[in-house]
Amino acid sequence: MSRVADLIESIRPVRDRLVTHPIYASITTPDALCVFLEHHVFAVWDFMTLLKALQRDLTCVTVPWLPTGDRAARRLINEIVLAEESDDDGQGGTASHFELYLDAMRQAGAETTTIDRFVEALRDGQPFGQALEGSEIPGPARDFVRTTWSFVESGSIPAIASAFTLGREELIPDLFRGLVRMLDDREPGRLGLFRHYLDRHVELDQDEHGPMALRMLSAVCGDDPARWEAARSAAVRALEARRALWDGVLAEIESTAGRL
Repeated sequence: MSRVADLIESIRPVRDRLVTHPIYASITTPDALCVFLEHHVFAVWDFMTLLKALQRDLTCVTVPWLPTGDRAARRLINEIVLAEESDDDGQGGTASHFELYLDAMRQAGAETTTIDRFVEALRDGQPFGQALEGSEIPGPARDFVRTTWSFVESGSIPAIASAFTLGREELIPDLFRGLVRMLDDREPGRLGLFRHYLDRHVELDQDEHGPMALRMLSAVCGDDPARWEAARSAAVRALEARRALWDGVLAEIESTAGRL
């Protein structure tokens, strides 16, 4: 795991700039949070693209079934798929985290029409690029999804695993739980589902999926310097893409506040 630690240290400056981004201080009202949700939902959706690419590459998803890939990586991916596609929804049932996020958006009063139309276009068989360009997706969110798709199209397992492990949702829960709790206390009941979504991410990522994902990344890269470099490059690109998304969301929050 020493190479993983070295990789994490090498990307720390990029990650620190993201952790200290001014967007976190800008979400002080339910309206600002809705702007954030309407952009970030596309990152929630395309997280599943990375996960499914890893499931495709590290496990067997065809018939006849055959044991494939690293045993520990198979376990990690299958456990994450279980949680992401059919987790406790906080209401006595189950839902994917994406569906839970949509429910949280609706409860908060955020608009889901754009993401709904995008998903429906894909369900109707539109090619990914056509659905992405044909939907009225906010520009920053569209650019972010393009970056994620580029990892998948590259076919590089180290790049996909690194973007998944180091470039994704671990930044969200801790930074937003206090904020959401404050807003939910101000308007009780409006953000209960979003609080549940964040709580589940903290519970799963910190205690289970995070450490397992780091072990998976180590197994994928092995002793190959080229694979570790691909992982480092992908992590930086993923974090920079998230920072650009945050820049765009912040600009929209400030613009919306100016119109109120």
